[in-house]
Amino acid sequence: MPRPASTPLAPLQKLFETKRGKRLPLPPKLARLYGSLRMPQPRKHPYVLSNFVTTMDGVVSLNVKGHASGGDISGFSAQDRMVMGLLRAIADVVIIGAGTLGADRQHVWTARAIFPELADDYRRLSKALGKSEAPLNVIVSGSGEIDLRLPVFASGKVQTLIVTTTAGAQRMLKQGVPDAVEVRAMRSSVGTIAASAILEEVCRLSPGKLILVEGGPRLLGDFYAQRLIDEQFLTLAPQIAGRDTDDRRLGLVMGQAFAPGETPWGTLRDVRRGSSHLFLRYSFSESRTSRI
Repeated sequence: MPRPASTPLAPLQKLFETKRGKRLPLPPKLARLYGSLRMPQPRKHPYVLSNFVTTMDGVVSLNVKGHASGGDISGFSAQDRMVMGLLRAIADVVIIGAGTLGADRQHVWTARAIFPELADDYRRLSKALGKSEAPLNVIVSGSGEIDLRLPVFASGKVQTLIVTTTAGAQRMLKQGVPDAVEVRAMRSSVGTIAASAILEEVCRLSPGKLILVEGGPRLLGDFYAQRLIDEQFLTLAPQIAGRDTDDRRLGLVMGQAFAPGETPWGTLRDVRRGSSHLFLRYSFSESRTSRI
């Protein structure tokens, strides 16, 4: 099947906005493309965002070799990539799981990498906010079975923190750890790492307060289960992916099933339209019951 045509980079149309938070100083080009972007004021605790793209029937990854990334879901939308870059430009930290790394092995999680054409505008925004041009990239891997020769570790373009288990750290140390990489080992009897523990380690290393979680679905599920997500940015792509009975296609949240009455409920804060894509923003701050 041929790759869908990219959505032209036209300005998003604002359909709904609550005007909650402080308006950020977007450079003129980004302000024209996105409109106004508001974020809550800095506070004692980190503010955790998530950003995903999903089909109309809730699929975030086709989970097929060569077609596991969000590009296949968004239809390679330039507007979706523009928003991804915008969020990375304002973030102090980007957190991903090993599965997300495996789906895009040559990537580094910066604004420049996702949309090079707007790199100067993203850089100006980060500078205006007093942030580093490249956010700290955090990779979560319980097993530690990751290749430290990949660009996110070896290129020197980003500072990287790997959060893993004791056994995982031992595996990685055998490879030789690049200078720009720090490995933090967490005690775990089941090979998984709690989202709260990940956040604690991140806060020890980074003084920044704005943290962006880009996946995958199991990692995001852990953050939702511990009520650690403040906002969800969600691009709704106009395609139906479908599922077989035993399909391995992934939904937004995996590995967690919330009981009736315990499901996280969001509050709609913002809706924008780009062609047939919808760019949604939900707040979950009111549902958070535990904080770092």
